[in-house]
Amino acid sequence: MADDYLVRIGKLIRDARQHRGWTQSQLAEALGTSQSAVNRIERGNQNISLEMIARIGEALDSEIVSLGYAGPMHLRVVGGRRLSGAIDVKTSKNACVALLCASLLNEGRTVLRRVARIEEVYRLLEVLGSIGVRTRWINDGVDLEIVPSAELDLAAIDADAARRTRSIIMFLGPLLHRMDHFKLPYAGGCDLGTRTVEPHMIALRRFGLDIAATEGLYHAQVDRAVSPDRPIVLTERGDTVTENALLAAARHDGITVIRNASSNYMVQDLCFFLEALGVKVDGIGTTTLTVHGVPTIDVDVDYSPSEDPVEAMSLVAAAVVTESELTVRRVPIEFLEIELAVLEEMGLDHDRTPEYFADNGRTRLVDLTVRPSKLEAPIDKIHPMPFPGLNIDNVPFFAAIAAVAQGQTLIHDWVYDNRAIYLTDLNRLGGRLQLLDPHRVLVEGPTRWRAAEMMCPPALRPAVVVLLAMMAAEGTSVLRNVYVINRGYEELAERLNSVGAQIETFRDI
Repeated sequence: MADDYLVRIGKLIRDARQHRGWTQSQLAEALGTSQSAVNRIERGNQNISLEMIARIGEALDSEIVSLGYAGPMHLRVVGGRRLSGAIDVKTSKNACVALLCASLLNEGRTVLRRVARIEEVYRLLEVLGSIGVRTRWINDGVDLEIVPSAELDLAAIDADAARRTRSIIMFLGPLLHRMDHFKLPYAGGCDLGTRTVEPHMIALRRFGLDIAATEGLYHAQVDRAVSPDRPIVLTERGDTVTENALLAAARHDGITVIRNASSNYMVQDLCFFLEALGVKVDGIGTTTLTVHGVPTIDVDVDYSPSEDPVEAMSLVAAAVVTESELTVRRVPIEFLEIELAVLEEMGLDHDRTPEYFADNGRTRLVDLTVRPSKLEAPIDKIHPMPFPGLNIDNVPFFAAIAAVAQGQTLIHDWVYDNRAIYLTDLNRLGGRLQLLDPHRVLVEGPTRWRAAEMMCPPALRPAVVVLLAMMAAEGTSVLRNVYVINRGYEELAERLNSVGAQIETFRDI
């Protein structure tokens, strides 16, 4: 029994090391030991003390074993079960975090309805609270009330919370209107490789913002004499870049034209919210946005963000991978039409209700029923494009879907430096995925899934893909340290259990 535990601990250490991108020699150097000793530990051939486990966890920034409820959460999945019934899509993670940042524009009271209760939102609330913004959950914890203070204390910012979310970068747009100089911690979030913030800097310089990055902080200076004198052309049609430009333009006293703008779901939700604040935005849903800014915003506003198309795609993929009949309700169809067209080509059997509006009165929803289908690999590769193309965040789900289809599917995830690498974690569960380069994966199907115990990938969507494969695999799987899933999904295990999954959350003793 002891030897079995040593092997299991060794595997967890090896997985954590590999996800960190370290060699055995690098870990040995950090621990002050030899590469051969690390090799013995990972093979389960060496007794290891709790002190050494703690040192390894600290070196790899991954708790291998935890005591009490402060440690990481894990999932135990009994797979091979069919799902049935209906499940609702929650409000959009990316819209909610953008609206939390946008609340800094408003000197009045902001109420956001049905806010996703996820770790990403909690981190932003910790940051907002630390700088003097008052927030509280109301209506039995369903809605969120936000009241900014007259003066923000950036010196007191919760740096740890800020570094755990990339959304902190969207504070730049609102804050440049409130203070002449300030500091923000570097943005964090998912481990998706290097993503430059230069497109943000290029757009915000037009509003007088100058950034110097040193010692883990963005040092911001604002020149009030500078303002856009011609259209701002974004060098990247990114969602957060567009949102930052919108946030800066909202309180600029004049008209700002933003070209090559993203027209994705979270950008549209932000535009609808800005209109509720009294900021006119022309061209919503297109790549050219014209913002009629107002220098002061002091209104009591009540807004309902729309549903999350990426969560909707997750639930559709759950039904496909487990060969289930499942109704996914409140699907924002405008942002899932390309994905469904690809799935139809692959042979998916599904139908949808007539369209109806989300609570914001603007976003179109449907209820979507998916049935067990015999899928064939698509003729063309799966690759993302800016909206209205296939959503960047939906690409990983096609890895699991392609794994249950007959034939070979090429997935080209060209946006992120290393997210495609994490998709090969499916091989631990019986998948046959070949990494061609850091951006391309060849998936061979169909797959006979098998249970496994493994560390959660450090990127949100690949982590959920692994969970879905575990749901399809006969037997009991364990997915360790699922914080990254909780960053983007509210009570995902419990909600999947409500439609027939068997997923238990637990922590180490």
